[in-house]
Amino acid sequence: MKKTSKIALCGVLAAVELVVLLAAYFPYLTYALPALAGAFTIPVVVDVGKKHAWIMFSVVSVLSFFLCEKEAMVFYILFFGHYPIIKSYIEQIKSKPVCLLIKFICATVCFAIAYYLTTFVMGIDIETVGDFGKYTSIVFLVMYDVVFFVYDIALTRIVGLYILKFRKQVRKIFYL
Repeated sequence: MKKTSKIALCGVLAAVELVVLLAAYFPYLTYALPALAGAFTIPVVVDVGKKHAWIMFSVVSVLSFFLCEKEAMVFYILFFGHYPIIKSYIEQIKSKPVCLLIKFICATVCFAIAYYLTTFVMGIDIETVGDFGKYTSIVFLVMYDVVFFVYDIALTRIVGLYILKFRKQVRKIFYL
């Protein structure tokens, strides 16, 4: 594989991720679009390698810090952007229950950090968001974990779809 082909693929997909994250300025897309943007890391993880995927994630994270809506940026940086890469490491574990437990711990830690940043650093009072009062953070954690498992299943299927349907065309276009 040519080094220029790898860099070209990473650059194009990084630009696509950034455009998707910029669309998060539209209402109600703040949480869905970081998840979609993270899915564009899959071709890099599968065809180019994890090292390039980490570099691509870092570049998009820095640019999103300056250009994108702040909540979307936090969720991209703290979870959706790097999860496809981490998922590839975690799924090398043979034991399914251990793999699932590590994924759950990863998701919970990322949510806790995102909750801390949005509440205490960005000044968004999450306790006043819903009718749950002091239980809002617990309700959000449960909802987040449910969304995480749906996202994990969706990523697994997207990886399969990419390998079966699109990998050949991407490799042909970028001379991989």
